[in-house]
Amino acid sequence: MAVMAACKRVGQFGPNSYSWMIGGLSRFEGLVVSPTIPPSAIRLLASPTLFSQCRHCSQLVKSNGKRLFLIDTLALVRRLEAEGLPSKQAEAITAAMTEVLNDSLENVSLSVVSKFEMQKSEMTQESNLSKLKSEVQSSQELHFSVLQHENEKLRNDIEKMRSELRHEIDKVTAGQRLDLNLERGRIRDELSNQSAGTSNLTNKLDREIHALRAHLEAAKYDLIKYCIGTLVSISAVGLAVVRVLL
Repeated sequence: MAVMAACKRVGQFGPNSYSWMIGGLSRFEGLVVSPTIPPSAIRLLASPTLFSQCRHCSQLVKSNGKRLFLIDTLALVRRLEAEGLPSKQAEAITAAMTEVLNDSLENVSLSVVSKFEMQKSEMTQESNLSKLKSEVQSSQELHFSVLQHENEKLRNDIEKMRSELRHEIDKVTAGQRLDLNLERGRIRDELSNQSAGTSNLTNKLDREIHALRAHLEAAKYDLIKYCIGTLVSISAVGLAVVRVLL
């Protein structure tokens, strides 16, 4: 019964219960003093070859109703009986070992993920990854469409500003051309007025010069006439004096 308690206690150590059970049974080799359990049986239970042989057995035995466990319990009982154990103790030890192995497998199943759960987790991760990929793709498409819309809007604004600037430039150019034409016309009018004034002044000067020349000619004729009249008068007086004196 002490071996059964030790085997039950060993089942609580999880996936390493085989090594713990071997070590525990090895310690029982020097502690058990029951006259019904020979030391050779304890050495058999503590030997690793026993578990390696049991793992390679082919008899299918139900364990605890939850899963199937491959172990040849009859061969194990016969081996323990051959080492000197009573039949009941051999069966009890075999049952305890089966329970320990079942508990170990239960702990292993609790600590290790099954293939179905791994596939389910992989499918979930793939689904989440595809969902994330689709979300990222949709976000990229949305961001690209927003950027394209903003780019188109900026392009339209630039074209609008360019057309407005061109209109303003044309307007300023037309105004400058109009002002230049007006200034050119004004200068032309001033030049024509100055030319007309100069022509009038030239004509006036010519008329005055002609009038002055005519006045000089008339004065010269008068002077010549006066001189001739004076000479004739002097000659007549001289002749009269000479005639008187003679």
